Amino acid sequence: MLFSLKKALLQGSLLAAAVVMLCFGAMRGEAATVLSKAIRLCLECVGIG
Repeated sequence: MLFSLKKALLQGSLLAAAVVMLCFGAMRGEAATVLSKAIRLCLECVGIG
């Protein structure tokens, strides 16, 4: 019982931390940077870029 409560609290806190970090990165405009790098990487793998 106590183990499952600790596990649930840990999972909840990690999920909350992940959401906060995602929101912080989105506010800084990091999504556009990640998308442009992902596109460039995919084009290099195909041999176009």
